[in-house]
Amino acid sequence: MSKPKRYTVTAALPYTNGPIHIGHLAGVYVPADIYVRYLRLTGNDVAFIGGSDEHGVPITIKAKNEGVSPQDIVDKYHAIIKKSFKEFGITYDNYSRTSAPIHHKTASEFFKTLYDKGEFIEETTEQLYDEKANQFLADRFVTGTCPKCGNEEAYGDQCENCGTSLNATDLINPKSALTGNVPTLKQTKHWFLPLDKHEDFLREWILKGHKKDWKPNVYGQVKSWIDDGLRPRAVTRDLDWGIPVPVEGGEGKVLYVWFDAPIGYISSTKEWAEREGKDWEPYWKDKDTKLVHFIGKDNIVFHCIIFPSMLKAEGSYILPDNVPANEFLNLEGNKLSTSKNWAVWLSEYLKDFPGQQDVLRYVLNANAPETKDNDFTWKDFQARNNNELVAIFGNFINRVVVLTNKYYQGLVPTPSEFTQVDEDTLAAVKAYPNVIASSIERYRFREAGQELMNLARLGNKYLADEEPWKKIKEDEARTQTIMYVALQIASALATLCEPFLPFTSEKLKNILCLSELDAVTQWNDIPNKEVLLPAGHQIGKAELLFSKIEDKTIQEQLDKLEASKKANEAANKQVEPQKDTITFEDFTKLDIRVGTILEAEKMPKTKKLLKLKVDTGIDTRTIVSGIAESFTAEEVVGKKVTVLVNLAPRALRGVESQGMILMTETPDGKLVFVNPDSDKVGNGLQIS
Repeated sequence: MSKPKRYTVTAALPYTNGPIHIGHLAGVYVPADIYVRYLRLTGNDVAFIGGSDEHGVPITIKAKNEGVSPQDIVDKYHAIIKKSFKEFGITYDNYSRTSAPIHHKTASEFFKTLYDKGEFIEETTEQLYDEKANQFLADRFVTGTCPKCGNEEAYGDQCENCGTSLNATDLINPKSALTGNVPTLKQTKHWFLPLDKHEDFLREWILKGHKKDWKPNVYGQVKSWIDDGLRPRAVTRDLDWGIPVPVEGGEGKVLYVWFDAPIGYISSTKEWAEREGKDWEPYWKDKDTKLVHFIGKDNIVFHCIIFPSMLKAEGSYILPDNVPANEFLNLEGNKLSTSKNWAVWLSEYLKDFPGQQDVLRYVLNANAPETKDNDFTWKDFQARNNNELVAIFGNFINRVVVLTNKYYQGLVPTPSEFTQVDEDTLAAVKAYPNVIASSIERYRFREAGQELMNLARLGNKYLADEEPWKKIKEDEARTQTIMYVALQIASALATLCEPFLPFTSEKLKNILCLSELDAVTQWNDIPNKEVLLPAGHQIGKAELLFSKIEDKTIQEQLDKLEASKKANEAANKQVEPQKDTITFEDFTKLDIRVGTILEAEKMPKTKKLLKLKVDTGIDTRTIVSGIAESFTAEEVVGKKVTVLVNLAPRALRGVESQGMILMTETPDGKLVFVNPDSDKVGNGLQIS
């Protein structure tokens, strides 16, 4: 569209069954915040809308597991998420929740409007039912094998491996997530949105209308869905947690979460407008409003096919202009997992790295999975902080401020004649707002962030080439011009970095005392104003914008992840089933004795084998044991062990082994000795 009158920008509503992690931030919230901060800096009317999704089945599962009510769960995590977003600088105009009365009212009215218009199909169908739990199994109460890719851990609404949207009855070998039972089929009545009815509209609107301006990963997934043929999708569920179905026959049923959650954008906008004394309708119903949804990969179908079909069916709403969904962010080479605690949680990061919100914002944007999955590593986090934020951006600002205070007591010097280099540099500074804006407006936030860093690089190169610390000794007038130009770059950075590094921007503006100027510098002032920092303006003292992150700090984070990995392995370690029953006579054939390892050496050309000399109390013998990956030869010498002494000898790598050391294995795969620890137990004593 041509220049919009206003923008409505939404960010996916997070489930309140856990805190926010870096995958959520990189996929949705950092790019959304960059976008709205830029829009505000360019003078646009923006409503940035979000809230907590509190009716998802994962919430009821979490509540059952913890023995509390769903309301307890959503209250806890809504507070954590909202606080984390605020501390991280995500600047919502309104952050609501789907348990709010205004949302219940809005969602109910939306359903009733579509119901009254005859937009739903009412059907009695067979749904999966857990006889033991005595309830129908909605979406994530069911797991099974995906019929499309074979993933054995697919959910009843979607396979997170291949992204296919499913019905629970599509799963192969389904089982109840509540009891583990194989569910049965039972009849129940529900209302369906006939997506097939909207297929022609979706083909025209998306496949033709947005072929060139939607991201290829989004367009491709939508095209695949439509080409596969759309089918009616249930909008109600047999549950007791959610928004009651507001029509006759809806008793004991609620609106399906995927239906009520996107309406949360509308109800949150209403809540904001009421508080601010505004009219909410233009933000959702005026054709001159640009609607943009920021979501993750797993929400593409809901925001590009289902929600637009709902809006189209209602009839009075605008459709999204763009849905710039990101792919998934992995962590240290593995998929992020809430259930396995394989994540970097925002609330924990804010405690571990106080005052360093912008470092994480910068790194997540630099590694954003914009068109394909990407990986976050703590080593890269450290490198980008130390080599880019500290060494490029922070270094330039520090040099400019230190030299200005040293040479001119903090006053912006009066320039003399500009050289061609000065004019070219100032012209480049004026060009950067449009360069960065072009990337942001095309939702290329990684590219935009790098252009910002290129401006800081330009400043560093200018200082390095012009060498004011040398010029001051021979040409004071020239030095004044150099420092004047450098300060203009610093001032431009203070404004242009705000969408990406808002806390740094605030700190830099304070250092440069920008609030004391007649007018606050806006985005479009940089290319249009002749002077950003006038001669004679007093700036403050130098203050480090970023601090180097040491190896020790990074190792602590890696150790935390390693602990999570070991805990997961321990939790998932299955106890070996009991072997076939033996008789007492079979057991008495085993001669198990206490022994001591006298000597040990690594077997050549093997990873696992140690050659041991063991005092068994009846003799000294050689035993070859596969324990070298858990113990060194040195640390087992003198160890008291339990030995099966009457095992038939066996040749291993040319060495005859005369017995077996008894071992067990911990959940993390480490071998440990099964041995008596009493000092009074001597070699040769039998174990029975």
